[in-house]
Amino acid sequence: MVKADIVKQLASSLEMKDKDALFVVDSIVEAIKDVIVRDGRLEIRDFGVFQIKERKPRIGRNPKNKVSYPIPPHRVVTFKAGKQLRELHTPTADEGDDDDE
Repeated sequence: MVKADIVKQLASSLEMKDKDALFVVDSIVEAIKDVIVRDGRLEIRDFGVFQIKERKPRIGRNPKNKVSYPIPPHRVVTFKAGKQLRELHTPTADEGDDDDE
């Protein structure tokens, strides 16, 4: 799914124009980015946590020619899914056992 799909689904479910739905989606994405940049962390209950983490400097290696080079420290945005979101994708014990039938 891409942003255009989200816009269409939002417009359909709220019975609004695609243009208005695009504005809503863009506004939410900008608000999320602003909070992450400002605070370094955004927690959305039952969904997950976006967080900026510092990566330590390390030595990288080009697999083609085996040349090593330093990778400087940098910041990355990570996402950790919340419990309810994880449970949506975790099969229960009953779903994983098809051998009993």
